[in-house]
Amino acid sequence: MFEHTIEAKWRTMPTSTRRARERANTRERIIEAALHVLETEGAAALTIRRIAHDVQYTAPVVYQHFANKDALVLELVAHGHHLMLTEFRNVLPEPDPDRRMTRVASEYVRFAGEHPHLYQVMNDPAIDADERRRVAKPAIDALDELLTAWAAAHDVVLADSGQACEILWGALYGIASLGHRDNDRARLLAEQAVRALLLGWRTEATRHRGSSARRSVSDR
Repeated sequence: MFEHTIEAKWRTMPTSTRRARERANTRERIIEAALHVLETEGAAALTIRRIAHDVQYTAPVVYQHFANKDALVLELVAHGHHLMLTEFRNVLPEPDPDRRMTRVASEYVRFAGEHPHLYQVMNDPAIDADERRRVAKPAIDALDELLTAWAAAHDVVLADSGQACEILWGALYGIASLGHRDNDRARLLAEQAVRALLLGWRTEATRHRGSSARRSVSDR
């Protein structure tokens, strides 16, 4: 009965709506197939012909959704950053601001270790830098928000929050790119690196407040 109801709704659905859903479903199948090939075999195995074969379409059907392989790869890069953004959001319930930051570091490196081929493509210099930056922006913005919240919690004024975020992102990228076979050790190193950066910013802020206080006293 339920299946008949679904079928009846599908038949009465406007043709334009059905086509839009069919197109969206086809696009999703292509992305899933491409992601599977990338994750299991690496970027070298990722071709339009291979993806078309795996989803049992012809290559022209794939080209209807993606102009070329670069467009498909960029979609996978965006997908990867979306997954990373989800990992970042998972740490938001953590009440301690310092612990939130170290957990973000750990999750970043864990993601890179669990998705090595996807992570490599996400940072491939062959992809247009502006496009990579665009699709990475939501994840970077989330990291920036977490860092801003940390700074507010400790009364730390960052001279340039955007620059601080780039330093943090670069540190995590560097550790994740070292290719540690032991991902637990890589995550530990990432946590230690973030603690060092946070301590440095807090120390600098304390020193700045001390200097300001001394100048205030001397001006009296």
